[in-house]
Amino acid sequence: MKISISYPPLESEKGIALLSQNRQFQWFKDPTYIYPVIPASAATLLSKSGFDVFWDDAVAEGISYKDWLIRIIKEKPDVIAVETKTPVVKRHWKIINEIKNKFRHEYSGGFEPSVVLTGDHVTALPEESLLNSEADFIVTGGDYDFSLQGLCLYLKSLRSSAPAILKTPGIYYREGARISNTGRFVLCGDLNGLPYIDRKLTKWQLYAYMNGNFKYPPGTYVMAGRDCWYGRCSFCSWTTLFPGSGFRLVSPERHLNEIGKLIEELKVREIFDDSGCFPIGGWLKEFCNKAIERGYNKKVVMGCNMRVGALSREDWHLMKKANFRFILIGLESMSQNTLDRLNKGIKVSDIKNTIKMVKNAGLEPHITTMVGYPWETKEEALMTVDFAKYLFKKGYIDTLQATIVVPYPGTPMFEEAKKEGWLLTEDWDRYDMRESVWKSPVSNGDILKFTRSLYTSALSPAFILRKIFTVKNISDIKFLFKAAKKMLGHFADFKE
Repeated sequence: MKISISYPPLESEKGIALLSQNRQFQWFKDPTYIYPVIPASAATLLSKSGFDVFWDDAVAEGISYKDWLIRIIKEKPDVIAVETKTPVVKRHWKIINEIKNKFRHEYSGGFEPSVVLTGDHVTALPEESLLNSEADFIVTGGDYDFSLQGLCLYLKSLRSSAPAILKTPGIYYREGARISNTGRFVLCGDLNGLPYIDRKLTKWQLYAYMNGNFKYPPGTYVMAGRDCWYGRCSFCSWTTLFPGSGFRLVSPERHLNEIGKLIEELKVREIFDDSGCFPIGGWLKEFCNKAIERGYNKKVVMGCNMRVGALSREDWHLMKKANFRFILIGLESMSQNTLDRLNKGIKVSDIKNTIKMVKNAGLEPHITTMVGYPWETKEEALMTVDFAKYLFKKGYIDTLQATIVVPYPGTPMFEEAKKEGWLLTEDWDRYDMRESVWKSPVSNGDILKFTRSLYTSALSPAFILRKIFTVKNISDIKFLFKAAKKMLGHFADFKE
């Protein structure tokens, strides 16, 4: 059986779809391609199980929808698995229906592939996609590498004389005119038992250079855990995939072995760990110390997600010694009321101290910010903008990401919005961060303006001069130009 892990082209005047391995969807004029770790794990697991796997990320390849359609029909996969998100799910419904029709017309014997949808949106609303498209299966939950393997083994068994029963939890499907399922998904896959991702099978080079986070390409992504050891932020779409306290880790040894393979076999120069939050405590210390013992700190640069207040000064200095560079910290807002309502579990008073510790350790902090909350006033939004300007001026941060708050289905934030009557629309096409989709004291025009202001907060003379004087090599120069290009692209992304 042939299995295709597919990202069909999503052609739009809005730009390139930032879809794979992403917690928030955006259209980018200047594209960034993020290596999708869990789909890549699924491809590897299926390949190791004896399936013929076709890695089909047409978005990252930059091919047209017409050419992609011709190619997928020619490939004739038995299963097409597609990761979807809220703002593009309706587009995926149309694509699924067209795929089915094209296969019926192309193959007179009636062959057509089984189409599987995965991701946070269909985990929240699994029956919706079966009612609105010809999708055959919905795989819910974040362990869709394990789940997809279970489903494909079941489909393979249907060709034998002794077909199995579909037992993998969390799968929705049609049974005549009725929608059935195998119960709620379960997060119990043994991460240490997974094979190391086959980077060549999954065309890792597609994502190695066109990524704004990488200062020293080629780079790639790994995940020490699924997904976040905090896991309670009300806005995060991945809490739908990984709810509650089910955080699981690979061992430091296993993680270091994978990193060693990336260094030696692929000559990777930078690695970003995309766990929702990098492990802390004893795990972190063991990982950093053993990375130093193996000499990886002299061969590769590391980056990760981290929370305000999670680490001590000594921890940050140990990470620097292990050659961490890029540290992504979710700030979101400078209003304590907003942080409390988001269930962030942090204090405004701790934010500055954490960022200063990161910077003083010689690391490069990157903060994420959001505007457009339904309870936040214009004055509160300006507090976040002004604080970002202050951080850039003082040299405490190096880069920033600004977004408009989107209440994704399945999140506590979406449920609150429904209950309070805040939503202006449930047209999923409009949940693409080009506008605010719920009521807010701040106008949509001001929300877009504040988002652009967050990006322009880096344009203080003090910050620019400081950056110029810190240039040490050609990689620094290239990164500065790339960052400037990305910022200009964001002006287009958030234009009125």
